[in-house]
Amino acid sequence: MNPTTPNSDKIDLEQLLRDGNIIRIRPQGYSMYPLFIPGRDEALIQQADSTDCRRNDVVLYRRDQGILVLHRICRVTSDGFYMVGDNQFEVEGPLRPDQLRGRLIAFIHNGKEISVKNPVYRFLSSLWLGMLPLRPFCFRLTAFFRRIHQK
Repeated sequence: MNPTTPNSDKIDLEQLLRDGNIIRIRPQGYSMYPLFIPGRDEALIQQADSTDCRRNDVVLYRRDQGILVLHRICRVTSDGFYMVGDNQFEVEGPLRPDQLRGRLIAFIHNGKEISVKNPVYRFLSSLWLGMLPLRPFCFRLTAFFRRIHQK
């Protein structure tokens, strides 16, 4: 999920994070659906040291190809961080600690700010991350029911 802000080509998001600011961005794309719906939801991100980042945290990182991405940590090993979008099942990694730029601290969903410390959010996001091996089946099943419903 690629983050954007109004005039993001003129704003250095990474510098804002390094300066201690909390940035507010509107993620694009559907890789983190349903947590983020493009054009509606926003992410509040704060700089975080990679030693503070854990499984289930949503982090902003820079791929070697240059783009910023907002995905969830699915595992941490001595090799690095492994990421996956909530609406994906393919894991990306290992990512180096120096690629991490910030960590999600809250999100705005339907106009309401929700902390990542919210117990309901923590439970549901952990449950969904734990279902990572079952996601391909879940996605196929959902597609099957959509096709049936459309007929």
